[in-house]
This record gives sequence, structure tokens and C-alpha cells, in this order.
Amino acid sequence: MKAAPEAQKRLLDLAELDSVIDRLAHRRRTLPELAEIDERSKSYARLATQVIEAETEAGDLAREQTKAESDVDAVRTRADRDQKRLDSGAVTSPRDLASLQSEIASLHKRQGDLEEVVLEIMERREAADSKVGDLVAKRDEERAALSAAEDRRDAALNEIEKEAGEVQARRAGVAGDIPADLLKLYEKLREQYGVGAAMLHGGRCQGCKVALSIAEMNRIKAAPHDEVLRCEECRRILVRTAESGL
Repeated sequence: MKAAPEAQKRLLDLAELDSVIDRLAHRRRTLPELAEIDERSKSYARLATQVIEAETEAGDLAREQTKAESDVDAVRTRADRDQKRLDSGAVTSPRDLASLQSEIASLHKRQGDLEEVVLEIMERREAADSKVGDLVAKRDEERAALSAAEDRRDAALNEIEKEAGEVQARRAGVAGDIPADLLKLYEKLREQYGVGAAMLHGGRCQGCKVALSIAEMNRIKAAPHDEVLRCEECRRILVRTAESGL
């Protein structure tokens, strides 16, 4: 393949721009915010689940407390009714009086036991409500941190996309200076090796960093200036410049 030396040198400009594009793509993939967002998203999901579980537990305790308080009210009402009956003097039989007094005593004991249950449930419910409050605060804090990380990611991506757009525009201009067949070869090699062209500098290919043999250097010296050369080691287009050491 033949191409003017100046066109070949433009391949180095193209390769440099492609290197910048690759760095921007790598930066886009490895933004620290991406890892942070992933971790915070998982943390937020865990906290959201824990909030639901804690709220369910608190709700169950609230219903349990309501039932226990209802049981206390029922026993108290029955004891009050029996006490009024006893105080009214309507019961005169010693046997019935003894039975009524025994039932009142039993109801008072039952009421006391149920009130203890209510107190125990209230303590558990207070702890559960406190747990809900703590988890909700942590969940909301994590959500705020996640949103902040997403904002930073979006800002960084916008900056990268802006720079990438500018580089792509410059690349299009450089590519327009390169003959179609040479550009096609460069693009094919770039796809295969990541870098399509490299400078021959001081007798060393800057693509693979391998020093060329004396025989290879002599072959390159004898080659016409417009001949498109390839590195024998990495097969990239080898561009000759004043710094090639020829």
C-alpha cells in the first residue's frame, strides 16, 4: 500500500485522539461514583426492607396492645358490675356472697395480670417504634447520599460526554485528511490491537516497544517514503518521522 508521508503522519494524530477517546471510555466505566451508587443502592434496599419489617412488628404490637387493653376493660367492667351487686345488698345468701366475693377477687387478680401484660407489650411497642424511627432515619440518610452520588455521576458523565464530543469532532477532521484505503487498514488494526499505528522512534516501535533489528532498520531505510510499513512484531502501521533514527 502506498500513501503520502504526510498522510501517514496524520495516523499518529488519529491514534493520539483515539487514545484520548479510549481513556474517556475507561473513565466513564470506572467512575468512583458508579461503585458508590451500587453499594448505596444495596444498602438502601436493605434498610427499606428492615423498615418494613420493623413497621410490621410495631403494627402487630399495636394490635396486640389494643386487644390486651380490651381484655382489661372487659374484666374491669365485670368486676365493677359484681362489686356494685355486692354493695347493693341484693345478695343475702352467705354462700352466694362468698361466691361473689371470690369471683371479684379472682377478677381483680386477672385484671392485675392483664395490666402487667399491657405494660410489657407497651414496653416492647415503645422499643419497636424507636427502632422504626432509627431505621427510617438511616434509610432516608442513605437515600439522600445515594441521590448526591447520582448527581455527581451525572455531572461527571456530562463532562466526559462533552469532552468526547469535542475529541470526536477533531478526529473526524483528521480522518478526512487520510486516504480511504489507509484509514480502512488503520481502523481494522485498531479493532484488532487497540492501536492501529505507531511511530518508529529511535529504532523502536512505539506500539509494542520492541527495538528493531539492524536488518529490519536497513529494510525500512531502503523502502520508498510513500510505502506503508508494518511492524514485524505487533503488525501495526509503522510511521516514519524525523525521530525514527533512520
